[in-house]
Amino acid sequence: MSDLPIIDVASPDAPARLRAACESLGFFYVTNHGVDAELERRLEQLTPKLFALPRPALERIAMKHGGRAWRGWFPVGGELTSGQPDAKEGVYFGRELPPSPLPLHGPNLFPAELPELEPVVIEWMRQVERAGQRVLEGLARSLELRADFFARSLTRDPLPLFRIFHYPASSEGWGVGEHTDYGLLTLLKQDDCGGLEVKTPNGWAHAEPIPGTFVCNLGDMLDRITGGRYRSTPHRVRNRAGRSRYSWPFFLDPSFDAEVAPLPGARVRPAEVDAAERWDKASVHSLSGTYGQYLVGKVSKVFPELVGNLAP
Repeated sequence: MSDLPIIDVASPDAPARLRAACESLGFFYVTNHGVDAELERRLEQLTPKLFALPRPALERIAMKHGGRAWRGWFPVGGELTSGQPDAKEGVYFGRELPPSPLPLHGPNLFPAELPELEPVVIEWMRQVERAGQRVLEGLARSLELRADFFARSLTRDPLPLFRIFHYPASSEGWGVGEHTDYGLLTLLKQDDCGGLEVKTPNGWAHAEPIPGTFVCNLGDMLDRITGGRYRSTPHRVRNRAGRSRYSWPFFLDPSFDAEVAPLPGARVRPAEVDAAERWDKASVHSLSGTYGQYLVGKVSKVFPELVGNLAP
C-alpha cells in the first residue's frame, strides 16, 4: 500500500493534515469529496466502450479537429512526455464553451456512436470541479488564508481540464514518464490496476487505488505561489497489470489570464536550486507572464504536431 496520507476534506483537522502532506510529498488521497458514486460507476462503464469504438469513429473526434480548443482523441504514442511517446491513448475535454479565440477554450468533441458519454462527462467535470474547490478551501486555510482565497483570485474563472486515458495491456514502456502537473490541483480517479508512482525522498512509491477516494497532487502553480513550500511532485505511470488500465485525471487550473505570483511574505526557493532538482530543469520560480502563456508553452511540447492549432 501507499504511504500517502488519506484526508477527509470535511474534517476539522483537514487543513493541518493538508499542510503536512503538502510540505512533504505534495500527494495525498481525499475522501468525503461529494462526487456521486452512481455517476462514477457510469463513467467506469462507458470508458471501455469509448476506446472500443471503431478507429474511424475515434478519428472523427481526433485532436486535429479540435482546433484551438485542444480537445479530442489521440492514439497510443500520440502524446509526448519529455519528448518520449507515452504508451497510452486518451481523449481531452474542457469546459463546454462556444468557439473562442483563446487557446484551450471552446467546444468538446464527443463520438456520435456513444451519445450517453457527453452528459456523463459534463456532469463529472461539474462535480469534480466542486470537489476540487473544497480541497482548495482546505489548502487556503492550511496557509492561514481566507477559505475563499483561491475562489476570489486564481480560480475566479478557472480553467478546468479533464482527460480519459487508456493504457493498453500490450503496451511497453512508460504510460506517462516522469513529470509534474502544470496548474494548481489534480484530482485523479484511477481504476483498480495500479501503476501510479510518486517520487519521494526515499524513492518511488506506489499510489495504490483506494475505493471511494481521489488521489490529489499539487501542480506547478501551487509550488510557485508558496515559494516552493508546497511542492509539485514528479510522478509517472506504468501499466504492469496485464490488462487495460483506465484513469480519469481532472486538472483544476488558474484562470487563463491570471498572473501567478508568490504569496506576500513567501520565502521563494532560489530558481537555480529548484531547476537543478526538477525533472525538466526549468524552475517555476522564474515564471513571468500569465498562466495561459505558461500552459500553452507546456502543451505545445506535448503535441508538437498540433502547435499550429494554437496560432491566432
